[in-house]
Amino acid sequence: MHNLAAAKRTSRKGRPSKARAAHGAGGSAEGLPALSSLADLPTFSELAPSERQKSAFGKAAADAAAALGCDVSEMALGCVVRLDRGFPAVVSEDALFRAEFSAHLTKGENSRVAVGDWVLARLPAGHDMGLILQILPRESDIARWRGGARGEKQTLAANVDTVLVVQQLGAQPISCERVARSAVIARDCGAKAAIVFTKADRAPSDVLKEDVAIVRDVLGEESPLVMTSSAHDEKAARAESDASGLGVPWGSDSVRALVPTGQVAIVLGESGAGKSTLLNTLLGKDVLKTGAVRGSDDAGRHTTVARRMVSVPGGGVIVDEPGLRSLPIVGHERGLAAVFPEIAGAAQGCRFRDCTHTREPGCQVLELLASGTISKRRYDAYVALAAEMRESARSLDPDVVI
Repeated sequence: MHNLAAAKRTSRKGRPSKARAAHGAGGSAEGLPALSSLADLPTFSELAPSERQKSAFGKAAADAAAALGCDVSEMALGCVVRLDRGFPAVVSEDALFRAEFSAHLTKGENSRVAVGDWVLARLPAGHDMGLILQILPRESDIARWRGGARGEKQTLAANVDTVLVVQQLGAQPISCERVARSAVIARDCGAKAAIVFTKADRAPSDVLKEDVAIVRDVLGEESPLVMTSSAHDEKAARAESDASGLGVPWGSDSVRALVPTGQVAIVLGESGAGKSTLLNTLLGKDVLKTGAVRGSDDAGRHTTVARRMVSVPGGGVIVDEPGLRSLPIVGHERGLAAVFPEIAGAAQGCRFRDCTHTREPGCQVLELLASGTISKRRYDAYVALAAEMRESARSLDPDVVI
């Protein structure tokens, strides 16, 4: 826990500066959007801190009030619902406000706030802007590694229940490695994973059948899978019929069912995967920008810039995340074991501790494959991700801790 006594040394005794407080009400020269212009943000009642977080807030609020010499009524339990270039918008029981960070928080460890974080904030009387004093314990932390050997972990969203892995379909079968990679990160970070196929109309029937088989083979029959298309033509009708024949739920209502009221999900996928189009459909209006994909490689351009929560009518809350060009697997061994439990268990019995499960004698994973207990597709996905994690661990600086 951060030393709250240090908060007393913050300028203006922990009060946000009035010069910056003006930015909280109606936009500013910095280009931040006015809070009054932000549509579809969740209300406080749509979000639910855990008992652990509520308990941590109660203690931290009392400690902070004593350290700052202010009334505890100035302390608010809030959730970060939007980040514009790292500048948070926070919703509390009584207000939606912009916030800056106390000096001791910016200098401490684990001080970077993420969308979905529950925070202790101070709201002094007469100030439109709040001051974040502490980030409360996270129940889940959807994170990726960025920056190579000298990089760092980047939290994409906090306190998320489900990761919606958005995968666009096309003329060729999907990459099982990409789907497995997202599922491993979700499970490692304390969330469930569900797969959402978009642009299903673009996949011929035989390819669509193969795509469904890939997910069920690699992630298991019980892994949630939904299929969608924003088109309204014969190809979309054919894809919907194919989905029904394969036992795969179809459409936006099926996606909404993955995020029931009181739950928080994050949408992850490559640029151009159709995330913004999907969210617009769930919202029932065009709120989020969409963009075209490049014909040369079917890749998209970033249309989501700010990280933000949106309230889904008839459902829960979804975090809209900019498209990710890369999703490295670094230090996600727990997630790998959670997605591939029987393979990870067998790997513990291999003769060599550094077994790559490709050719070594006494490899229990290869024995699983030879016996038909696991499929070649599932084996390949596991071995590829395990090899990437081993290589990442070797390339990291020795002083970097994952």
